[in-house]
Amino acid sequence: MVGIIESSYYRVPSGGKKGNKPSKLTYHDVNGFVDQATVIASVKDILSHEFIDCGYRLMCSYLKKDDYLINHKKLYRIMKQANMLKLEHRINRSGSGRKFVKFRKVITSRPMECLEMDIKMVWIPSVGKNAYLLSIIDVHTRRILKDYFSFSIKQKQVINLLSLMLEEYQYPKNIVIRSDNGSQFIAKSVREYLGLIGVSQEFTHVATPEENSYVESYHGILKKEVFQRFEYRTFGEIEQILKRYVIFYNNVRHHRLLGRITPMEKWSQKKHLILIKKIAA
Repeated sequence: MVGIIESSYYRVPSGGKKGNKPSKLTYHDVNGFVDQATVIASVKDILSHEFIDCGYRLMCSYLKKDDYLINHKKLYRIMKQANMLKLEHRINRSGSGRKFVKFRKVITSRPMECLEMDIKMVWIPSVGKNAYLLSIIDVHTRRILKDYFSFSIKQKQVINLLSLMLEEYQYPKNIVIRSDNGSQFIAKSVREYLGLIGVSQEFTHVATPEENSYVESYHGILKKEVFQRFEYRTFGEIEQILKRYVIFYNNVRHHRLLGRITPMEKWSQKKHLILIKKIAA
């Protein structure tokens, strides 16, 4: 009579939420259907790792690797009911105050095509001064190829680290190394060394860390997952933690932009391209 579509109203109100009730069981390839408490126990077991501190989306990837058949929506509901969501760490994606990259984005087709290096300061409470962490990351696979941790990093240490790295990875050709304009990177001896061995060097523009975004992102992850979570006082303590974390980051930690796999899994899939490019050259 009034022109309302029948599907938009009910003769008798249901008094509850519409749709099917959420399932209380989750399928596991080995154990069959398990209850919510078992899923929560598995989540807690994953989070018990000294370096894993993730949200429901990445946790879903870890559970799938542990033979669970579960999607991120169901896991969100389970973790929310168990008060395990880390809402205080959620990134604000509204766009306010956002800085957009104005320069060319790095596009790679193989490992060892473009590398990024940067130095991060690490406060050492026992001596009341900073130490320095030099990291080199492969852009294509996000693998940390080499790092060096010391109270002092000069151009000599940069050259030695690059030399060890190139020797270890069979000296592939056509490499581009990006860095900021730190004194260790713009030093004449470093530029001459890279020029002699045929490695191209690029410098980011002033005050544009987004042009070195991959290694900057890695150092940001270190801040969140290591420096804000672990208490340490001495250089030796944090040095050992960092050594364990690099192994974890390369071999265990799932990377969202790689398709929820680890950097080493990506490296294994693509490392044959290094030799192909080298032979072709």
